[in-house]
Amino acid sequence: MNPGVSFLCFLLCIIIAGCDRVYVHPFYLTSLTNITNCKKVEELLENNSAPFRNKSEEWGKHPHQRYLKDPIHILGARFYKELRKTYKDENILLSPTFSYESLLSFFIGASGKTALDLQTLLGFDPLSSDPNCTLRIDGHKVLSALSSIIKNPFQSEENDKLFFSKISCLFSAPEIHVSKSFVHVLTSPHINFFVQAVDFTNLTQAAEQINAFVEGKRTQRSKSLLADIDPETTLLFATYTQFKVFVKGASPLKEPQEFWLNSDTKISVPMMTVTGTFQHKHESNVSIIKIPIGKDLFLLLSQPVNNSELASAEAQYSSIPSLEWLQNLSPRQIHLTLPMVSFESIYDLQELLGKLGLPGLLGKNANLRLLSDTNLTIGKIINQQLLELSPSGTDEVEDLTEKSQDIETLRITLNKPFLLAMYEESGALLYFGRITNPLEGT
Repeated sequence: MNPGVSFLCFLLCIIIAGCDRVYVHPFYLTSLTNITNCKKVEELLENNSAPFRNKSEEWGKHPHQRYLKDPIHILGARFYKELRKTYKDENILLSPTFSYESLLSFFIGASGKTALDLQTLLGFDPLSSDPNCTLRIDGHKVLSALSSIIKNPFQSEENDKLFFSKISCLFSAPEIHVSKSFVHVLTSPHINFFVQAVDFTNLTQAAEQINAFVEGKRTQRSKSLLADIDPETTLLFATYTQFKVFVKGASPLKEPQEFWLNSDTKISVPMMTVTGTFQHKHESNVSIIKIPIGKDLFLLLSQPVNNSELASAEAQYSSIPSLEWLQNLSPRQIHLTLPMVSFESIYDLQELLGKLGLPGLLGKNANLRLLSDTNLTIGKIINQQLLELSPSGTDEVEDLTEKSQDIETLRITLNKPFLLAMYEESGALLYFGRITNPLEGT
């Protein structure tokens, strides 16, 4: 066997044996760094250069968004676990994909140990513990793959029942020089990325300026997470998404329906109904239904039989592969009744990193020299999501659930807390959350 191939196999075996999680390493996403200080890797490159080539023609012919679905899922699961501790009985909506994108943006601007630590967090472990002999992922190519995940479903002409908007903003103190190459990487025809100078010495004025700038770029007024900015802040990163889904074939019910917050408390909420053939399964006291909402996009709704089992269903999100919920589904004629949903969530990823035990990852000692040649203090990394689920029809209908005698049609009513997930065709998880009160945030 070729000595280089033998060495690579040996190296991978060691890594797999020593890791709790195993990630698929698409080598075309990597680039060698510090080759001159790493003779073995240099020899490996010479003997087996093909796996490491970043050929644009190969990238174009083989889109590899699927390699990102597990790293996105795992990072999202870690963040969601922390959110559950804070928002015990409240609605939660997290975008694993856009959270991943925010941290990937900082990876592109990072160097040294900060870059390696971010790379590990993003799901690409270095092939060596020696900082002078590592494989660093090509952040530009990962961002390109991630952008395809985001762009493909939302920009398809066939998805006329969707409305999606997204902007990302980098707010920096006037004295901070932001690298033009960094801005160039994050700016493209399908990414709304803005850089704006803000004077953080006056925090009240800074918050007003940021809010005014964001609202000038969006159709929806945003919540604010700027009340407690660190006075030493010199950089703030924010991503805002707005996603409206009009469920195809659904119509609003004439009267509000009961929704049980818990076994003792119920409220009246607007609901909609839709009948069709959907993928479905019922196992482990959980009902799961898959609803296509456009080309390359689908919604997954999950409701435990008992409210007490919601936490157990949520916990599965952290422990199972990202697509396991989609296995063993079968087509079924279903009459589905579900609440109309409209709520907004906003989180600080910097705070979540602290709860993961990584407060210094993007702290004051972070090496971000590819983002700026000035020392930075990152105040917040804001991710804000607005999600709306509405009927595509406008004509109100009666609730005929109890009147119908059609035993062939399975009737499912989401009238108590449930989980929702929005997937892109490759399996990437765009949104994940729970609805405990459909009126919360409306």
